[in-house]
Amino acid sequence: MTEAKKRAGFATRAIHDGQAPDELTGAVNVPIYLTSTYQQEEIGKNKGHEYARLTNPTRDALEESLCSLEGGTSAHVFGSGMAAITALCTMMKSGDHVVCSDNVYGGTGRLFDKVLTNYGLTFTYVDTSVAENVAAAITPATKLVHIETPTNPMMSLTDIGAVARICHAKGVELSVDNTFLSPYLQQPIALGADIVMHSTTKFLNGHSDGLGGVLICTKPEHADTFRFVQKCTGGILSPFESYLLLRGVKTLAVRMKQHDANGRVVAEFLKGHAKVQQVFYPGLVEHPQHELAKRQQHGFGSMISMELGSLEKANRFAKGLRLGLLAESLGGVETLICHPATMTHAAVGAEGRARLGITDGLMRVSVGIEDVEDIVADLGQALDKI
Repeated sequence: MTEAKKRAGFATRAIHDGQAPDELTGAVNVPIYLTSTYQQEEIGKNKGHEYARLTNPTRDALEESLCSLEGGTSAHVFGSGMAAITALCTMMKSGDHVVCSDNVYGGTGRLFDKVLTNYGLTFTYVDTSVAENVAAAITPATKLVHIETPTNPMMSLTDIGAVARICHAKGVELSVDNTFLSPYLQQPIALGADIVMHSTTKFLNGHSDGLGGVLICTKPEHADTFRFVQKCTGGILSPFESYLLLRGVKTLAVRMKQHDANGRVVAEFLKGHAKVQQVFYPGLVEHPQHELAKRQQHGFGSMISMELGSLEKANRFAKGLRLGLLAESLGGVETLICHPATMTHAAVGAEGRARLGITDGLMRVSVGIEDVEDIVADLGQALDKI
């Protein structure tokens, strides 16, 4: 990366880094290289590409772009967020231990407990909002601490800098799931994280039209590991979805500004609505970690959870929506409403959900970038029906 690009602002880098005009035609968009293989000039000589599982120019451009936005040294994209987390765990071997936030996305815990434990990895889940819990959970076998902040769906925060200092003092690496905020609103590497992951399906793509995941790294050994995993397992992102993600990233800055602005308005509206028992949003002064959010984030984002009191009320609310869509996922331009107990965290089980505070009446709102007056009106009329 040139010094000029290092000095460029976020929106400028989102539009230009990794996305130079095509040398052959001058096209301002990165071409979609739909090829499975590449002609070689002679035996042992090629133009930098041998086989599409290893490299693809569209995917290469995307990885350069995402690396720049998170401030890492390399980025590696995969076919989904879960594929990225699976690749992350290939750094470990049988007998290694991972400390994880107890309120992560349900699919993360399912992968850890139902798949990776079969290969000799062990996992301890703690409330990482209390840094001392992380320190207490680390053992001589611990190789990685993995956190989400804010958590899905309870919107609990972890002090990234404090946990990073604990990890590094004990020779442990820290990975941060930054999906809920995107690199526009939070920069975990700048706060001490070793690896950042995203489900690129969400805010980075922004248009609900492509799956993907990414690991952004800070060390050469990370790059070696994850490139080798891409090559060996083949869980790579397709050229077309790489193109969709590049297109989404170009508007990330303007989208996140609107998501953040709308999220703040919607949170205040929900807080004052008589049918809403509790609102979970770090942008509210009532949130117990509001000051931490102000320190380590560049905004509060558009992810909000609210307690409606019962499954019956949650369902009446969902059925009453006209603009918002009852659907899994988040981070699209449209407002998406999720019922965590039956969607994202169904695999956690009733006991696990109760321990985390995920009730049958909890609804998660991914506030879109529609006119905020329309979002508020729709949520209001649906809430009035419960």
